[in-house]
Amino acid sequence: MAQTFSLNRNMGMLVLAAWLILSGLSGLVALGLPMIVMSVLALIAGVLILVGR
Repeated sequence: MAQTFSLNRNMGMLVLAAWLILSGLSGLVALGLPMIVMSVLALIAGVLILVGR
């Protein structure tokens, strides 16, 4: 059971890292990512981190 929580938390952190990287890059260069993609990534990261706790 503890292994599942660790996996969820790690997945949440990976999605959060991807969101942060894409967010930072979109500020530096025009990536043209739709806001919905960034919002979905943030939502998934938050849910996975909360489930992992």
